Amino acid sequence: MDIKVNVRESGDAYVVELGGEIDVYTSPKVKDAITELIDQGHYNLVINLEKVRYIDSTGLGVLIGGLKRVREHGGTVSLVCTNPQIRKIFDITGLVKIFGIYDDETEAQKALV
Repeated sequence: MDIKVNVRESGDAYVVELGGEIDVYTSPKVKDAITELIDQGHYNLVINLEKVRYIDSTGLGVLIGGLKRVREHGGTVSLVCTNPQIRKIFDITGLVKIFGIYDDETEAQKALV
């Protein structure tokens, strides 16, 4: 059980690529990456969940916390999610209403502008 976190700049946004499982054990690593970007003044984030196999409520909480923080600065978070099981979690929890969820990074970045 581990999470891979890769952060890179892409156009006007920063992309946080995640891979593996986001749970109570790995969520702090994800939170640290998002918090670091926000602390550096980057408020438009694309979080790529394409390689995420599993996410629990702790992971969802980290994403929501990040979204709240960037919105305080007029920014936003777009998610890239193609995994049907992960997408279903966002549907069930109603988080599809607060996050923009896209099929690829290009769509997600266009939505940030």
